[in-house]
Amino acid sequence: MKAIKILSLSLIIFLASSNVFSQSSFQVVPLGIRGGTDESNLSAYMLAPVGSNEYICLDAGTVHAGIKKAIALKTFQDPPAVVLRKYIKGFFISHGHLDHLAGMIINSPDDSVKNIYALPFVVDILKEKYFSWKSWANFADAGETPLLKKYHYEVLDTINEKAIANTSMNVKTFVLSHVNPYQSSAFLVRHNENFVLYLGDTGADAIEHSQRLRRLWQAIAPLVDDKKLKGIFIEVSYPDEQPDTQLFGHLTPRLLMNEIKVLSSFCKNVNALEGLPIIITHIKPTGNNESKIKTQLAGNNPFQLKLIYPQQGKKISL
Repeated sequence: MKAIKILSLSLIIFLASSNVFSQSSFQVVPLGIRGGTDESNLSAYMLAPVGSNEYICLDAGTVHAGIKKAIALKTFQDPPAVVLRKYIKGFFISHGHLDHLAGMIINSPDDSVKNIYALPFVVDILKEKYFSWKSWANFADAGETPLLKKYHYEVLDTINEKAIANTSMNVKTFVLSHVNPYQSSAFLVRHNENFVLYLGDTGADAIEHSQRLRRLWQAIAPLVDDKKLKGIFIEVSYPDEQPDTQLFGHLTPRLLMNEIKVLSSFCKNVNALEGLPIIITHIKPTGNNESKIKTQLAGNNPFQLKLIYPQQGKKISL
């Protein structure tokens, strides 16, 4: 009888622990998922705590078309203007390429007052190349005058965690290499004790002659061990057939798994990565790239990652 009670107690503890690990902490609405050619479906991911409409937008290649798609799928019930103006509390821009910010620029006349969060090199590009009055009206609060002051540049650094205005989330930022010496960014978003990691475009350390991904993996490994990291958004732009000399600062399935191996080396638990959601972003929609990438990742997943291929407008729970 005593043995049965002990077994029952152990089972309850196990089920409770499993439930904690499986509970969703974040909700994601992809506004755009591709890595080029289709201007209606470029990198942009709305992220909020579960049960909240306090979203941030991680990159902003496509905005309006993605919101309309989400409404068509009944992910959102409100009209596009409400989602843009009220739901999105701020934009996080990883780097200065058009496929990661064009939607924000185009929709700026209809948007509400909010922050643009970015590292200094990205802010400089926005001020000099986009909100410049030469290419577009300056809807920001710095740069070429006159200043329309709709957007405020919230300049990030790689040292301090920053509270995200009008949300209950915080962010820590890392520098990535995207065709060295050019740079991109990764955003580690925290809500309470749970985290999501979003990487903008990035090349592998071995190709970029960099240690930036290695430093990122070292920093997040304790969160993986503690089951606090709820997912990683990371690009796989090309299939493995793409020559290393023509990657242009991007990853392939093989290079992604090489990087995941480095992350695993920093984890104390050998099974820490099993079931970790990896959201595959920025697939270049050329030819049959997408099917090749999916096949190659399925055949090379030694850590039993949970591979997720987002669909525009369809909610993801993490």
